[in-house]
Amino acid sequence: MLLLRCPLPLLLLLLPLDSRPQKLPTRDEELFQMQIRDKAFFHDSSVIPDGAEISSYLFRDTPKRYFFVVEEDNTPLAVTVTPCDAPLEWKLSVQELPEEASGEGSGDPEPLEQQKQQITSEEGTELFSYKGNDVEYFVSSSSPSGLYQLDLLSTEKDTHFKVYATTTPESDQPYPELPYDPRIDVTSLGRTTVTLAWKPSPTASLLRQPIQYCIVINKEHNFKSLCAVEAKLSSDDAFMMAPKPGLDFSPFDFAHFGFPADNNSGKERGFLKSSKFGRQTSPKPRVDLHRVCIGNKNIFTVSDLKPDTQYYFDMFAVNTNTNMSTAYVGTFARTKEEAKQKTVDLKDGKVTDVFIKRKGVKFLRFAPVSSHQKVTFSIHSCLDAVQIQVRRDGKLLLSQSVEGVRQFQLRGKAKAKYLIRLKGSKKGASMLKILATTRPNKQSFPSLPEDTRIKAFDKLRTCSSVTVAWLGTQERNKFCIYKREVDENYNEEQKKREQNQCLGPDTRKKSEKVLCKYFHSQNIQKAVTTETIRGLQPGKSYLLDVYVIGHGGHSVKYQSKLVKTRKFC
Repeated sequence: MLLLRCPLPLLLLLLPLDSRPQKLPTRDEELFQMQIRDKAFFHDSSVIPDGAEISSYLFRDTPKRYFFVVEEDNTPLAVTVTPCDAPLEWKLSVQELPEEASGEGSGDPEPLEQQKQQITSEEGTELFSYKGNDVEYFVSSSSPSGLYQLDLLSTEKDTHFKVYATTTPESDQPYPELPYDPRIDVTSLGRTTVTLAWKPSPTASLLRQPIQYCIVINKEHNFKSLCAVEAKLSSDDAFMMAPKPGLDFSPFDFAHFGFPADNNSGKERGFLKSSKFGRQTSPKPRVDLHRVCIGNKNIFTVSDLKPDTQYYFDMFAVNTNTNMSTAYVGTFARTKEEAKQKTVDLKDGKVTDVFIKRKGVKFLRFAPVSSHQKVTFSIHSCLDAVQIQVRRDGKLLLSQSVEGVRQFQLRGKAKAKYLIRLKGSKKGASMLKILATTRPNKQSFPSLPEDTRIKAFDKLRTCSSVTVAWLGTQERNKFCIYKREVDENYNEEQKKREQNQCLGPDTRKKSEKVLCKYFHSQNIQKAVTTETIRGLQPGKSYLLDVYVIGHGGHSVKYQSKLVKTRKFC
């Protein structure tokens, strides 16, 4: 076992000169479990406990040495070193323990200085050395007794690392075991999705230990340890919970992910800022790296990726009892290119209907045949808002969100060509009408007030009539009002689904028409009209619609209004 019954002078020698005396752990299980609960017990210590992983820090070009003692020959031994964010050079060596008794056989321990000289004067026998950023192991089924030294050095930069040592490797098994084929397979590849599959860890399938799988996605490179991932992420990140069964999780719907903050990790990072070292760490910029734990399933679809982009995928099996992990062999994949959009040509002065899928994109082109000083784009979004971009010969002239009817007038240029990019809503499919013209007086869509609501006057409501009002503009337009009886349980959600502003009066039944009239006012403050709708049934609900019809015959619907007549008068 490690660290059992070491001579006190030797233990004092192993600890840093400025460290306070501390009791060393043993593998007395009850005592050992009590000691490893307090990670601060081994913090910044030169002693490696038996069977517990320690985390520490290296400054660049500043070596660090750790010690442990194996008291009996033929002892099994396993040492694991995990570099985090930089390659490490490390070496494991052993030398014989110094004699406790003096040469005179008096039984008194040798003076401390003599023991120090006895230990440091010998380099010891090198057992293993490694240089790189892989998780590397030293395993021996029969190790000699002696004082073991682990020397570590980082020549690249300041870095974190982890060390695990045990004299009972067969029974401990804190790291999840990898399957015989530890690769991640890309089973499906799309423009915005990648489906991954992997074989389960034998630790879960055979030993029945609690294992969960954690996926890491980024655009830079693969990671060889979860420790390296942690080093890339800020300390306030939080692991996401596993998705609901049947619903794969999209990590790119969120800004970032991380492990749940615990007291130990806070202490670990906190000591790096201590004035004891005379250095402070500056906060790292956020990186485009995401991770999520998905429970114990072994197939997962990552969605909402960017088309034609290379991504790196890493999978880690995590033992939830020990919180220690093992990396599968990472993979990478490039998403498919976005399908080339067919460009629709716009004709001068002609309205074009456009349909866009949810979050889809459409491209339009307008190439006036004659020279022009100005070009006007009129857009009527039938449902939700759409995003519009207009470029003239590659130069961006306009980028806005459009809801309802909007008109944009841009400066023209001889022989210019205009490319219009329309992006649909995230809520659902989008429909719109668009008109491009070089003739400033050519307007197919009627002008609208800023407020297109219909107001109902509750005090004027009777058992057979309702009175409503709406705003107009300074332009003389034709207004038509329609009514439709609806059920009592008709609600705002149903009304919202019917708010297609591009559906004109020609889609309505003749029996639903109330009247049409022309209306305008040069004083915009007085551009208000009222109308009383009669012949209604007592206690009934009606949906009212007002359509404004422009000179080109195109209509725009105001926001529908749900009204109800009085039941008793």
